[in-house]
Amino acid sequence: MSPAEPNRRRRILIWIAGVLGIVVVVGAVVVAFAPSRYLPWDTADFPEVDASRLSSDQVRVLELLQSEHEQDRPGTFYSEGIDEEWCADFVSWIMREAGLPLSNPNSGSWRIPGVYTLQEYYQGIDAYAENDGSYTPEIGDVVIYDSSRWSGQHTNIVVSVDGYKAITVGGNEFGKVRVHDLDWASDSAVVGFGLFTPDSTS
Repeated sequence: MSPAEPNRRRRILIWIAGVLGIVVVVGAVVVAFAPSRYLPWDTADFPEVDASRLSSDQVRVLELLQSEHEQDRPGTFYSEGIDEEWCADFVSWIMREAGLPLSNPNSGSWRIPGVYTLQEYYQGIDAYAENDGSYTPEIGDVVIYDSSRWSGQHTNIVVSVDGYKAITVGGNEFGKVRVHDLDWASDSAVVGFGLFTPDSTS
């Protein structure tokens, strides 16, 4: 072994340790500032919901969301086999299975694969509420998140509301269907809601 060999190994180890340190710091910053809905270790159970005041349509949506939360299906199950970001596909699939199909404004299909198009759909049928503090979401409403955050556009469905707090279920959250809390009034990523009304399924 040459005299320079131990120094070279030491430099390599220091370099590796430095890279790992940067990765840990970046990861900590992402966790600190990322919305709670995207944390991969969030394994919340499906909430208990009093269905006595809900419509039969809302109950059916809740039942489907709970069933899919208990499954471990790939995103392609909800997107007709297409490998793509599938949060909007999941919303579309749930509504179709509940007997309340959406209608893609571009193709007429039940499946709306993009969040922007999903928002456009609800706006087009006058069933969209901006998140400006004047509207309180209801069970079955579709949450629309903007694309200004590192996490990009996203969508999921409200399953419980308590004041300014909600619980939602969404697909394509770290590859899963997941439950999480949402402070919709203070989360600036929430731009609006697709309303769960008879008119929203026309």
